[in-house]
Amino acid sequence: MSEVLVERRGRVAIVTLNRPESLNGFTTGLRNALKKELQAVAADDSVRAVVLTGAGRGFSAGADLKAEPMTSGTEVERQLNEEYGAALREIARMPKPVIAAVNGFATGIGGSFALVCDLVVMGEGAFFQVPFAKIGLVPDGGLTWLLTERVGHRRAFELAISGERVPAAKCLEWNLANRVVPDDQVVAAAVAWAEQLCDAAPIALGYMKQLLRSAPGMGYEQTIRAEARLQAPCIESQDFAEGVAAFREKRAPKFSGQ
Repeated sequence: MSEVLVERRGRVAIVTLNRPESLNGFTTGLRNALKKELQAVAADDSVRAVVLTGAGRGFSAGADLKAEPMTSGTEVERQLNEEYGAALREIARMPKPVIAAVNGFATGIGGSFALVCDLVVMGEGAFFQVPFAKIGLVPDGGLTWLLTERVGHRRAFELAISGERVPAAKCLEWNLANRVVPDDQVVAAAVAWAEQLCDAAPIALGYMKQLLRSAPGMGYEQTIRAEARLQAPCIESQDFAEGVAAFREKRAPKFSGQ
C-alpha cells in the first residue's frame, strides 16, 4: 500500500497521507514519499492547485515515535533538514496554491505541514496541537516561525509551552485556519476552493504566492521593488492580454499560463 496517494480531479491534485492505522504519523517512508509526490505535482503543468489531506481519522499526528524512535540528535537534525524540510519547502516554493484539508487533528510536525500550506480548511471537530514541550522538545518543521507569523510571539509562546488543543473555531479566530466546515465536507470544500483557484492566471498566482511569502522578511521599499520586478513578466504574458480582453468584452477570462 502506498503511503502517499495522489488523485487527480481535473486540474486539482489531491495528495493524501496514507498511514491511517498510525494516524498518518511520519516515518522515513512517508516523508520521502511525500517529498517525491509533491515534487511531481509541482513539476506537472497540468496541475493548477493542490489539496493536502490525511486518510482516516486525522490529518497527521506528527512523527511516529513508536515505529521510529528518536535515537540520535544528529540523525533527527538530518531528517528535519533533508527529509521533512525538503517536503515542507516544496509546499512553500511551488508556484501553485496548496490547501490543507485538516480532518480530525494536525499535531506536532503534522501541524507544520498544515500551516505551511497557503490556505487551511478545517473540519468543525478538528483541532491543532503543539505537543513538543510535553516530551521535552522544541517545535520543528518551521513551526516556531509559522506560529509567530500567524498569531504573534505571545500567543505562539503560549501554544508552544502549554501544548493545549486548539479547536477549529479558535483556529479560525486566531488566523490558523481560513475556513471551518462540517467534518464530512473538509476535502470536498478544499477541492471546490482549489477548483476556483485553477481559474486564476497561473503566472500571476505563482508570483503572488512568492511575494506574500517573502513580504514578512522584506521592508516596504524592498517589497515595492520586488512587486515591480515580478509585475513585468505578468504584463508581457498572454494571460494579461486575455484578462484585459475579457474585461472589455464582459466575459470570464480563460487563462493558459503563458
